[in-house]
Amino acid sequence: MLLKIEGITKRFGGLVAVSDVSLQVNQGEIYGLIGPNGAGKTTFFNMLTGIYKPNEGKILFENQPVQGLKPFRIAQLGISRTFQNIRLLKDETVLENVMVGMFGKTHTGLWSAILGFRSAKKEEEMVREESRKILELVGLNGYEDELAGSLSYGNQRRVEIARALVSKPKLLLLDEPTAGMNDEETEEIGELILKIRENGTTVILIEHNVGWVMGLCNRIAVFDHGEKIADNVPDAIISDPLVIEAYIGKEDEERESEYAAN
Repeated sequence: MLLKIEGITKRFGGLVAVSDVSLQVNQGEIYGLIGPNGAGKTTFFNMLTGIYKPNEGKILFENQPVQGLKPFRIAQLGISRTFQNIRLLKDETVLENVMVGMFGKTHTGLWSAILGFRSAKKEEEMVREESRKILELVGLNGYEDELAGSLSYGNQRRVEIARALVSKPKLLLLDEPTAGMNDEETEEIGELILKIRENGTTVILIEHNVGWVMGLCNRIAVFDHGEKIADNVPDAIISDPLVIEAYIGKEDEERESEYAAN
């Protein structure tokens, strides 16, 4: 078992964003998190990566407690992520954006780089080479010198995934990796995630495209109002009454709101 969550809860004042959630993710899985908007999925990711500290519960990564650790320390242990909103240095090149992902994995310091020490130059060459390999993996070979901001939305997503992968994480967290993509781009991202898993990285992803998640993930957890209401293989999830109620109920509420507004 790679990741074990034991009863984590996150409160913001009187609001309980995540309530007593427990789950396990095994090495080599693609594990999906789905649920209506505001269900607590991104807050859950933020606790896994140290952005938020749980009010209660434990997060065990390779049997080591990581709740409350700083984000950079959690990254060093082997957990990397992307964000719901793309966060690239848009005026820097694609290669430079990916190289940033090696921060925390390098050993030579700032003064070594400024003074041109051989060790710093050798390490920079290594970082460049690793970054180029990852760009090839995500299908961006030949884009190294392009400005990140000039790329299509889909390719900017690929750069962000490459940056998260370059440090060779054991666990990759993807927050809505296909948001804003067309069907062809979505299919390509699914193929990329399978390739990432084949290369030895376990993946947890948040996604609203339920059909796509069902076809990609080994297991799926469903969140609603901050609680985990289901956790099973896709065939069992799709027929679960609580899951159906969570989604159909939300759709009915939205239709009623639209009707009232008109």
